[in-house]
Formats: sequence, C-alpha cells, structure tokens
Amino acid sequence: MNEIKIFCPATVSNVSCGFDVLGFCLEAIGDEMIIRKTTKKGIKITKIEGYDLSFEVNKNVAGVSALALYENANPDFGFEIEIYKKIKPGSGIGSSSASAAGSVYGMNVLLGSPYTPLELTTFAIKGEALASQSEHADNIAPALFGGFTLVKSLYPLEIIQIPTPDDLFAVVLHPQIEIKTANARKILPKEIPLKNAIKQWSNVGSLIHGLHTNDYGLISRSLIDVVAEPVRSQLIPGFESIKEAASKNNALGTGISGSGPSVFSLCKSQQTAINVKKAIKQAYAKHDVPFQIYASKINMDGVKELNKK
Repeated sequence: MNEIKIFCPATVSNVSCGFDVLGFCLEAIGDEMIIRKTTKKGIKITKIEGYDLSFEVNKNVAGVSALALYENANPDFGFEIEIYKKIKPGSGIGSSSASAAGSVYGMNVLLGSPYTPLELTTFAIKGEALASQSEHADNIAPALFGGFTLVKSLYPLEIIQIPTPDDLFAVVLHPQIEIKTANARKILPKEIPLKNAIKQWSNVGSLIHGLHTNDYGLISRSLIDVVAEPVRSQLIPGFESIKEAASKNNALGTGISGSGPSVFSLCKSQQTAINVKKAIKQAYAKHDVPFQIYASKINMDGVKELNKK
C-alpha cells in the first residue's frame, strides 16, 4: 500500500463543562487528505486546497505532527501530504486537530499500523500545540478514537473512550468569524470561585454518567459551563439567541465548541436535530453575520480511509 485517502473529521471539544478534557467527533464535517510514500526520505506537503496554509512542514500543523511520528519511526522512505481543507481554521470545531490527526493516521497505515491511537495522539498534539500554543488532546482524541473521549491525563497521556447513546445528534452553527484558540485562552479567568469549581466538576461527572447510562435528562442537566462560557460567549455575536432557539425546540443543551465561534447543540433523535437546526438558522439569520450550520450524527470511527491503492 503506497497511498491512502482519508476523511479527517471535525470535533467538538470542552462539551460545555469539560474544559480541555472532553470532546466528541462529528460525521457531517471534515477535511480530506492524501498521503503517499516517496523514495526520497522526509516529509513534504505538496498540495493545499481550501485555505491559505503554509507549505513549510515546521509551520503547518499536519507537518509538525507528521515529523513527530516520522522521527520516531525513522523509515527508509518519505511521505508526501496533500490537504483538502474544508474546516475553516479558527472555527472552533477542530480544524487544526483534523490536520494533525489525519497526517499521523495516514502515515501509520502506510507503515503497517505499528502505532496505537494513544501513541498517534502523542504525535498529533505536537501539531495541535503549533496552533494553540499549548498541548491539549480534547480535539485530537475524538478525531483518532471516535465518539466521546475524556482526556484523563496529558502527562502521562491517558485517554478514556466514553459510550455514546445511539440516538444522540449534534447541531453545529459556525459564524463566519475567526477566534484564535490562543486569544480565547487569554481571556479565561485566572482563578475560579470554589462554588463554580464544584458545580463544574459535578457537571462533568454527571455528564459522563448520563452518557454511560443513556440518561438524556441527566445529559441535559449537565451541559452547563460556569467557567469558560460566561467570558467566551461575549466574543460570539448572537450567542444567547442560538441557545434560546435550541432550548425552545427541545435541544438537550447548547454550548461553545472549543474556543468558538462555533456553537453546538446536542439533541435526542435526528428529527429533533432537524428541528433545532431549522430554528437556529431562522434565529441567526436576523444577525448580520454569515454562517454555516450542520446537523450531524456522532462519528464513532474518527479518521477513516476513503480508498486504498
């Protein structure tokens, strides 16, 4: 096998209460990549479509991740990477993590799959750090493992896969503005009142239990963020109108995807997701902000192969 074409999915991180530790994978949105072996050693990015990104390996998220794996594997051949970027950088739905996860996944397959998803995550977070100026895996993990994941620890890295209820869907609205992860982190509070910390970790625990037990009511009562959302929501035009429209149409809960500006709503059933999508679309059309909106099943596979040669 000398070439692989892959789908690199978008992801939602934080999931309201799970700042930097929780994430889930989306089915309806993602990039594509082609990775092939070359006789010349090293990593080379040969094509980028969709957005203006650097072809320099050390300045491209996919390249940095690829280099981390390549230096560890030390094969006697090289790799070329083509990137077909469909997730807008700075969108809050894991644009950088899709690139980082995709490059290491594809290379691993062409190497004969010597690395586990956990090991691939250790390489991919090196690329993610280029984009956000800090190593974190809450987008990388669901992209590589699929479904819902919990980052138990970064050092040493420990990822826990969380069960996903069968009838869970996500609606994601992406306002066409850009919020850099590094900038969104700067406005976070340096200290958290104890009562807020207690509420936050209580919500994380109950959300995990709700996912394990298919308790949609508990999931709904747990999707509350008292740490990041109060400050980050100010960067997103019309945030409250999105939450209100989703709530009135029976969404389980709504929150900021990653650092924003995308906003997600979890829904029980595809029909509810369709209704929520329609309501949010109508509500947000009143704001003078271009946007895209998606309804998606939770992607249980993560990065996946599109063809083999």
